[in-house]
Amino acid sequence: MFEVQNEKLEQFGVIPVVVLNDVKDALPLAKALVEGGLPVAEVTFRTDAAEESIKAMKAAYPEMFLIAGTVLTTEQVDRAVAAGAEMIVAPGFDPEIVDYCISKNIPVCPGLQTPSEMAQAVKRGLTRVKFFPATAAGGVKMIDAMCAAYTMVKIMPTGGINASSIEEFLRDKNIYCCGGSWMVKGDLIKAGEFDKIKELTQEACELVKKIRG
Repeated sequence: MFEVQNEKLEQFGVIPVVVLNDVKDALPLAKALVEGGLPVAEVTFRTDAAEESIKAMKAAYPEMFLIAGTVLTTEQVDRAVAAGAEMIVAPGFDPEIVDYCISKNIPVCPGLQTPSEMAQAVKRGLTRVKFFPATAAGGVKMIDAMCAAYTMVKIMPTGGINASSIEEFLRDKNIYCCGGSWMVKGDLIKAGEFDKIKELTQEACELVKKIRG
């Protein structure tokens, strides 16, 4: 299910997780990510600017793979997809959201922490899920323990991952990509330091290549 989108995420290796408080920052941020070699972003629906930011980024950079993150309602699913999001990511396993997305053939990656939640994902035919918050919830050891039982599932860990810890995650056979915010930190966006974001994005790309060969 949703093989094309999952293949794209695996190719990227690292997914910038973005919080945008002002739509004016959307285009310079998109430009920095694209020029830095990562034409992908998970724009979280934590702010009022998320929907319009996705719309602006998709219009200016149609090649970008845009994900709506922290989606908590089916109404947000509709708004995100209408704006141009190609995938829905949720922080937890909400059966209503997951079932809604599946019924509309919308790629969805729910968050989970436990084997019970993993079982619910597998029951619905999902083979790619998010592990959140990754570091706080047990990291690679917890992921490996769960995947030992659910060998068909691959994980996108998000939460607490940075340039220093991503190697441990990406070298794990059960992990297909990681979500991270260190290259798109809020203070950098607020300060308009998009050249720095581009630089950090390039470094992240090089790190993925070094790890994966």
